[in-house]
Amino acid sequence: MYMLNPPEASGGAFRVLIVDDHPLYGDALQSALELGFEGSEFRRAQTLAETLDVLSDGFEPTLIVFDLRLPDVTGMSGFRKLKAHSDTAHVLVVSSLASTELVHSLIEAGADGFLPKDAPSETLNSAIAGILNGGRYIPSQFVHNPEPVSDIHAFETNPELSALTGQQMRILSLICAGKPNKQIAYELSLAEATVKAHITALLRRLGVQNRTQAVVVAESALMRYGNGAPEAQAYLSH
Repeated sequence: MYMLNPPEASGGAFRVLIVDDHPLYGDALQSALELGFEGSEFRRAQTLAETLDVLSDGFEPTLIVFDLRLPDVTGMSGFRKLKAHSDTAHVLVVSSLASTELVHSLIEAGADGFLPKDAPSETLNSAIAGILNGGRYIPSQFVHNPEPVSDIHAFETNPELSALTGQQMRILSLICAGKPNKQIAYELSLAEATVKAHITALLRRLGVQNRTQAVVVAESALMRYGNGAPEAQAYLSH
């Protein structure tokens, strides 16, 4: 765990909006928070549209617990829309998909923390207590860049990624590990301009606009077909 400005206390009532499209996980999440923060007020939403309706109805949450994987959003677009409609609430992203690059992109975009869905309730309450006291929570496995997916066979045998060229697969694995273009060029013995050209073609092939969206697409595909990258395996099954 990496905590900036650690919590001074773990209790206290607050208003929380839980955004998750899996009712069983939402129930478990609310139960855990009710035990850790007695007397708090809760609202629930299963889509981004419902979330924005709750906020428009006058509910002003102290904390929003937000799942990136909602049926009416793709990648980080839902998070950005959420921040545009509620810039005062603390936001903890809780998701089954994660990579170092994605987590840090969320923090840079205004998230107060990230937590994998399989985290225990004690970690959840500790993270929220720190966030409410002005800190930011990043699990230790996302503080430093993990090793890339070295087994390209996982990409080659994945029906959603097999159309990529071998070089694109190698570059995608390094992107998933959070490596910048300069480092990718060094590790693959390529010119940086060549790497940029490969990435442009890669993004076009995946149908995405940027590196973060490419990570989400790759990790989603790997997880769906049983070849999940290490940083995308924190998944809570209902």
